[in-house]
Amino acid sequence: MIRLKTPEEIEILREGGKRLAEILSILASKVAPGVSAFKLEEEALRLIKEGGDKPAFLGYSPQGAKRRFPAALCVSINEEIVHGIPNEAEKIIQEGDIVSLDFGLLHRGLITDAAVTVPAGSIDEQSRRLLETTEMALQRGIEVAKPGNTIGDIGAAISQVVSVSGFTLAENLVGHGVGYKVHEDPFVPNFGIAGRGEKLVPGLVIALEPMVNVGKSSNKLLSDGYTIVTRDGTRSAHFEHTIAITEKGNIILTQ
Repeated sequence: MIRLKTPEEIEILREGGKRLAEILSILASKVAPGVSAFKLEEEALRLIKEGGDKPAFLGYSPQGAKRRFPAALCVSINEEIVHGIPNEAEKIIQEGDIVSLDFGLLHRGLITDAAVTVPAGSIDEQSRRLLETTEMALQRGIEVAKPGNTIGDIGAAISQVVSVSGFTLAENLVGHGVGYKVHEDPFVPNFGIAGRGEKLVPGLVIALEPMVNVGKSSNKLLSDGYTIVTRDGTRSAHFEHTIAITEKGNIILTQ
């Protein structure tokens, strides 16, 4: 069931989204060779608490999960597509890695969600192009997310960018509604047919998040129960914004 947000709720989401964006920018600036994923997690928790908010992912239990998510921040490196867990001693960022940072912020009872992928030091040309393609796909999806258009228009715009790049969209991983919960209806696939799917109406708040692989689209879940990686071991990038559909177009809440 899709639950639309009121103008007052969208203002709260805009406040929270701005705070999330500021934290994400700080965390991205700290990605460097030799830094541990756990250090980034500690910094995320400190910044969230400093702002008087709460992490939306910490303790979250998705449908079918055997345990609650153990962190505030997802740190996914190279072939890790999404939901990488920032373990204390096991994840040290290396020169040339690409690092995805993804987290949700609970501000005044409402949740926003965003992600970026950033380089650690100097990266190869293929990785640079992967990041550019994925971010461009997100921007194209946002451009068509207007009242009167459909979920299918978003997916079609995203997939068109990726299809001409030579990369692939990670299969079975999609965007989603957000606000009252981390994941709400509707699903927002990164592929689709223009004009098909749910109508975009004012009050709809959704997270758009293309996840793009260098190699094949297939993926697998690791034994930790959360981390999803490319099945062929190639790199993947992830960019995400939470947006609100309005009478005049949309608002990017997480910027």
